[in-house]
Amino acid sequence: MTSIAIVGAGPQLGLAIARTFGSQGYDVALVSRNRAKLDDLVATLTAEGITAAAFPADVLDRDALTQALKDAAAQFGGIDVLEYSPVGTFGITTLTTPAGTEPSHVEFELNFQLYGAIAATRAVLPAMREAGAGTLLYTTGAGSIWPDPRVANVNAAAAALRNWVMNLHKELLGTGIQAAHVGIDSSIGVSVIPGVEAARPEQISPMYWELHTTKRDEDELVFKLDDKSFPRG
Repeated sequence: MTSIAIVGAGPQLGLAIARTFGSQGYDVALVSRNRAKLDDLVATLTAEGITAAAFPADVLDRDALTQALKDAAAQFGGIDVLEYSPVGTFGITTLTTPAGTEPSHVEFELNFQLYGAIAATRAVLPAMREAGAGTLLYTTGAGSIWPDPRVANVNAAAAALRNWVMNLHKELLGTGIQAAHVGIDSSIGVSVIPGVEAARPEQISPMYWELHTTKRDEDELVFKLDDKSFPRG
């Protein structure tokens, strides 16, 4: 049996990715800090015939995140695909312009995006190396590629995560394990930044399946509403 762990699972992109993989027979481990919301997602997927389970953990709590992924691996016989895409919430995430950014604004985002991704990777990568197979996928907004000064602190951390993923992809060449970055050049579900059109999550989720199956040599795909996706170039 194959499985995917979705870190930062929610009712938009996380649920769409779960459906994409679950419809192909994958077990789904859902990881986020809110147990009640996870239980709702599990109930939705179960009703659709997809095997899913909740593993509550905050990505800012490294030990809890590591344990959640270990518990998921134990329940599902391993983790074949890791997808990392936690999203900050209003009231927690502060958006700053470049000149208005303080070190603490970037520090929080680095903890949330880069350091959480590193912790999640360290929890699943050793078993993937042993098996000689696996897929590691990491999601950011496209500001990691094309910066937007309205969200400078978030962009800085996202760019750091993207750089780390690109390096991880190079390190893992020839091991049977793929690491890739997904950049999303739109809001998801509802528009949150003026001038940025919102995409439906089901428009984006097939990209993750493509990276896992037919585009394993790619280190990045970018979603754009006008042409859906294209490789970095």
